[in-house]
Amino acid sequence: MKFDVVVVGGGGHVGLPLAIMLSSKGVKTAVYDISKTAVDKVNGGEMPFWEPGAEDILKKSLDEGRIFATAEPEVTGRTDCLIVVIGTPVDEHLNPDPHAITGALSDIRPFMKNGQLLVLRSTIYPGVTRQVEETMAEWGLDIEVAFAPERIAEHNAVDELVSLPQIVASRTDEGFRRTAEIFAKLAPEIVRLTPEEAELAKLYTNAWRYVKFAMANQFFMMAESRDLDYENIRYAMSHEYPRASDVPSAGFAAGPCLFKDTMQLAAFSDNNFQIGHSAMLVNEGLPLFLVSQLENKYDLKNMTVGVLGMAFKAGSDDIRSSLSYKLKRVLKFRAKSVLTTDPMVPLSTDGDLVSLEEVIKNSDLLILATPHREYMTLKHSQPLIDIWGRTSSSKN
Repeated sequence: MKFDVVVVGGGGHVGLPLAIMLSSKGVKTAVYDISKTAVDKVNGGEMPFWEPGAEDILKKSLDEGRIFATAEPEVTGRTDCLIVVIGTPVDEHLNPDPHAITGALSDIRPFMKNGQLLVLRSTIYPGVTRQVEETMAEWGLDIEVAFAPERIAEHNAVDELVSLPQIVASRTDEGFRRTAEIFAKLAPEIVRLTPEEAELAKLYTNAWRYVKFAMANQFFMMAESRDLDYENIRYAMSHEYPRASDVPSAGFAAGPCLFKDTMQLAAFSDNNFQIGHSAMLVNEGLPLFLVSQLENKYDLKNMTVGVLGMAFKAGSDDIRSSLSYKLKRVLKFRAKSVLTTDPMVPLSTDGDLVSLEEVIKNSDLLILATPHREYMTLKHSQPLIDIWGRTSSSKN
């Protein structure tokens, strides 16, 4: 069987929604992923993670024979278009590994063939597109290489894949044409850049958001240290005042992209990205600041603290790089005990989670770490620390 597109690494948060939405537009799509669990779930019509609206579309595409998942790499030879959803990881020293993608491609090298189009989709370190082009040449393969960065907010993929412009970059007109033809089935507009421009556009986007969140968190810490209410100040700043309408609330800024991409930019600039490093220190330091403030107000060492929400953002089941876990680690040193709960995260992902009822019953103090909607009208008698300013019952 031949496929219009094979999504390599397609069982995750970036690749699977893309594969599903392409299949919904009549594109015969294969999902290749080394996770047999993810493959079995996809073929069974079940999403391996929470993505609103995606599962119904997946089931329809399966019924109509437009999508198939496999853990067998030979499927990559049964298409003229490979969309590679493998990003550049950052190690424990915050250094990106620019060879991760070419290393992963070596696993499917025996099945690649001349004339294919290879589209990079995840965040990559600047220069990796060219590196992949050079690797294809070294392997003796005549393959067009393109970069079409994913810019979708997790859990909004079904809507945003068909509503946001798509950046497409290729060194050649033919590579651009073929890539644009695929993504035009989804995106309302195609924006062309050079590969290097597109690599930076993706990183700049996430770093910009990360820095904005850091500003809000720094404002929060400055106000909190003087026992002032940041949310009151923010409301006054932004109310009917367009030049401050985008000032964010305070909150944990983390997840699988913002921190990592900011650190990739720092490495790219030879660690001369002072604003990015400062943003990292502010955002990553917020859990410790919060606990230190609590120690000034409460007898924390003799209290059980309940942490509400462990996912990295509201409405998500994704715990990757969530600062809730950093908060938990700090509290384990500073408080008598810590209880954690999350309505979205399954026990198979975090076996320490307990029910919300148990947290409410056994905690002396509550911290809203992730502002899930389930917590917005929570009934409780103990103080609730809400740095987000979202709940109707916070007692800061």
